[in-house]
Amino acid sequence: MKFTILSLFPQMLESYFQSSIMARAVERRLIAYELVDIRDYATDRHRTCDDAPYGGGYGMVLKAEPLSAALDAVFARDKRVVYASPAGELFRQETARRLSLEDELVMICGRYEGIDQRVIDLYVHDQLSIGDYVVSSGEVATLAIVDAVYRLVAGVITPGSLEEESHNDSLLEYPHYTRPEVFRGHAVPEVLLSGHHGQISEWRRWKQIERTAAVRPDLLAGAGITTSEMVELETKYGGQDGSDHGG
Repeated sequence: MKFTILSLFPQMLESYFQSSIMARAVERRLIAYELVDIRDYATDRHRTCDDAPYGGGYGMVLKAEPLSAALDAVFARDKRVVYASPAGELFRQETARRLSLEDELVMICGRYEGIDQRVIDLYVHDQLSIGDYVVSSGEVATLAIVDAVYRLVAGVITPGSLEEESHNDSLLEYPHYTRPEVFRGHAVPEVLLSGHHGQISEWRRWKQIERTAAVRPDLLAGAGITTSEMVELETKYGGQDGSDHGG
């Protein structure tokens, strides 16, 4: 899979692709990337890529001409184009799975007040928000999407590790422990030391349900909770929303 990323600050992105799991994926040719400097496609000597918005208001807007020229240079009309924006639909794990099946993604890093709407209308397939907040760097938001997507590409991460993660089955992940057995008076739960895989699986499943009910009860509806699990949840915490659960 290839990520082609258009940015005013491509130097912010380079180190990400040269570090950790991503670096290994690039080395193994599971992932490829190309960083495109939008300023290279500006036509004036100052390499201007932004201008004041029509209608007035604060801030600046990325101009359509250099950005569209950069998109044309990477043949974006033949590929899936993603733009990270707080005005987009909420980015979810299922979206990451869908995008991970693409051969290439062209990604636009916004800045300032955003990009000219005509670029969105002409090129963008997915306008995605990483959450109900705003960051000043489109590079940060874009990398969050890249990170969620590339790790789902076949061969990048051991499949078993992906199966038990938060949001894989609409439940949040269970808590993890490692050595030492006792840390500052807090011991590892005995069941994890028992070697009884069936009991460990049951414990982990229940911890997923508890955590989801306490923190993200909105996810429970799609989590495949059994009738007996729901009854136990209601018995312990007074309802599926976990409102009586203190942690």
